Amino acid sequence: MAPAHTDGEDASHDHLQPLVQSTVRATHSLFSGTSVPTQTDALLSSQRQKIFSKYRAEYLSSRVLPRSMQPTDSPNPLLLTAPRQTKLLTQNGRAEITVCSLTNVEDEVQKVLDGLAGRQRAQAKKHKVPTRELVRMAAEATRDDSAPAGQQIVRKRTYEPVRPEWHAPWKLMRVISGHIGWVRALAVEPGNRWFASGSVDRTIKIWDLASGTLRLTLTGHVSPVRGLAVSSRHPYLFSAGEDKQVKCWDLETNKVVRQYHGHLSGIYALALHPTLDVLVTAGRDSVARVWDIRTKQQVHVLAGHRGTIASVVCQDADPQVITGSMDSTVRLWDLAAGKSMATLTHHKKAVRALALHPSDFGFASASSDSIRQWKCPRGDFVQSFNGHSSIVNTMCANNDGVMFSGGDDGTMRFWDWRSAHCFQKTQTVVQPGSLDSEAGVFCSTFDRTGFRLITGEADKSIKIWKEDEEATEESHPVDFRPSLGRRRY
Repeated sequence: MAPAHTDGEDASHDHLQPLVQSTVRATHSLFSGTSVPTQTDALLSSQRQKIFSKYRAEYLSSRVLPRSMQPTDSPNPLLLTAPRQTKLLTQNGRAEITVCSLTNVEDEVQKVLDGLAGRQRAQAKKHKVPTRELVRMAAEATRDDSAPAGQQIVRKRTYEPVRPEWHAPWKLMRVISGHIGWVRALAVEPGNRWFASGSVDRTIKIWDLASGTLRLTLTGHVSPVRGLAVSSRHPYLFSAGEDKQVKCWDLETNKVVRQYHGHLSGIYALALHPTLDVLVTAGRDSVARVWDIRTKQQVHVLAGHRGTIASVVCQDADPQVITGSMDSTVRLWDLAAGKSMATLTHHKKAVRALALHPSDFGFASASSDSIRQWKCPRGDFVQSFNGHSSIVNTMCANNDGVMFSGGDDGTMRFWDWRSAHCFQKTQTVVQPGSLDSEAGVFCSTFDRTGFRLITGEADKSIKIWKEDEEATEESHPVDFRPSLGRRRY
């Protein structure tokens, strides 16, 4: 029978209890590599489970990419590996699997645990590896590059500037005089034999494209002529002016055969649909009106702009009508429904010019702050053309990838459409007897071949430009200096 312990003996051993506990803790740390579980460690373990469950519930959905970001162009895209499962050692020695959807999850969890544990947690760190290091080592150990494509994150592509193509510089070929006012509109005949010009002197003149001689003068408008278009389906010439009149001229009799009434103020822009018998006009009443050429009926009233519409273009695919307004917006219109498909609000100043590319499914818009290129049909932004410091009144593009822009101060810029590189900067030449302030380009168009550029200017003249045939890549090399500034909106 064991001897009974008295109360005095128990009291004598109480002072040894702290020493025994410290010895046991040191022994466990020496041989097992882990400390003895305490009440504080159990609290930290439960808090860790709670925090990771919250992060898992909140960020687990980020493992699956949206459909628009899923790679579809190539079977082996340049991708990052998906969020992986990482092993975290708990205090009792077991390994639990937790999904870390974000790269900074372990950092955030570490901060929370540090705040909960306080000084005791800081002391416990001296005897074991930090949680951040465990997460990093577990991630390296469980690396798997064969994750499904839908659970991968697309790597951000490095910016590689597009090298521009070489284009010959343009030079002045011919100067045509005949108008007694600013030339505000130009249109080339589909057969590329003649072109028409509209002026502030209220007349429309027909010129021979090859020789530059005057063929005919049409009178009928009582205000400046602002828009011209020649039909490729009928022998008709359409004109619009600030007198709120839209006229249809029969080129066989040289007389007005139809007039379209409906605008409440001056008309600033006119465009013909390439495949339909539809005419679109727009102006100061802030709406674009769609007319049936044959019946003279108003098909649609495209309302939505809050300022004067300064430019309009048409194409045979959606968006079939594109308008640029003084309210600094560009609108893409659904012609069948008569409603706006999209509104582009990237410009800060009035949009005075639009240009469609003949072969590329896109267009460009110009304002005094910049020229921007867009991709149809949704109007996705592509890039910016920077170089103008004045109001841009006109733009046009040809099949060779050359885009021209003319400014209100007479500046002329020739751009490479694909790379937005300005390969030529020049200034128009004012005719003798004109003021220097009359050096402005109001309208422009390429002929059907794209080898001739016709501009209407403020000095009341029409100028024809052509490429320099003697220029070579050695005599006029491409001055390409890429910069990261092109990536900005």
